[in-house]
Amino acid sequence: MRWFSRHYPRLSQGEFRKLCRTGQIRVNAGRVRGGEILHANDMIRVPPVAQGAALKPGNEKSRTGSGGNFSLADLEKLRQRIIHDDDDIVVFNKPAGLASQGGTGISKSLDKMAAALFPHSTVLLVHRLDRETSGAIVLAKNQSAAQILSGQFQSKTAGKEYLALLSGSVGKKRGTIDNFVSKGHVMDAEEAEIFKAQTGFKPHRAVTRYKILGEVTGENGKFGALSWVQFMPDTGRTHQLRMHAALSLGAPIVGDRLYGRPRKTDNRLKTMMEGDRLFLLSHRLAFRHPRTGKNVTIRAPLPEFMKSATALLGFEES
Repeated sequence: MRWFSRHYPRLSQGEFRKLCRTGQIRVNAGRVRGGEILHANDMIRVPPVAQGAALKPGNEKSRTGSGGNFSLADLEKLRQRIIHDDDDIVVFNKPAGLASQGGTGISKSLDKMAAALFPHSTVLLVHRLDRETSGAIVLAKNQSAAQILSGQFQSKTAGKEYLALLSGSVGKKRGTIDNFVSKGHVMDAEEAEIFKAQTGFKPHRAVTRYKILGEVTGENGKFGALSWVQFMPDTGRTHQLRMHAALSLGAPIVGDRLYGRPRKTDNRLKTMMEGDRLFLLSHRLAFRHPRTGKNVTIRAPLPEFMKSATALLGFEES
């Protein structure tokens, strides 16, 4: 156990015992109980499921568990959400509720867990999703790939497409929202200058193309007005789509507790919408592979809570 504690610091004692008991950890091809003494040249078999708990070479801080508070079961669940994986990139179907990046007060984050899943790679975020947003997110597995991909997302040569369910109707069924955002406010260019002069904060330009894919008008009083929309952001401001939906289109994303509003609806739909679930999916990513230069398109499927609701409403996945 001491050898494993040093080399696999995120492997709990209970998990270690279970791997020994089931014969997944072996020494010199033989089963072990966990208390054996190791000798020079012993051959130790470690199952793939434990690799995420390994100490990353040269990273002594990982011994303290400072990389995050998550278990092997958490890592295995995340591993099952991998959409694409090669030597340079890994794409996950991120679940709602998981932060993209670690920080103060965040015990679990995609970047830390991905680093644990790939302990011999330098795993780096190249773009982000809100904690509440589900769907496709790509991480680089080396510095070179990170630099190339970050450049694509910053220069807008990488394409992003989202699907969302909005609470309300949208008058214009296709268009482009082009305004400025800052601290939960949207404003035009003139208002942005006034806001900057009054507060000292500089609003950032935010551009989102959108298309309404389907809607229920709420005329029969069954569901209330709802819109199924495709968002294609050209910029990547914090909460951009959530603000543009609620404050520019007047129809907040269903489940958005920050910019949304309570709604009365049919019991079947209400059940699907309960809980801390934002009906916003990072559905498609398109970019050039950092090594081959070939065009890559990645799609994430609708999560079950969105699939059930959209099926009930008669909306189809785009």
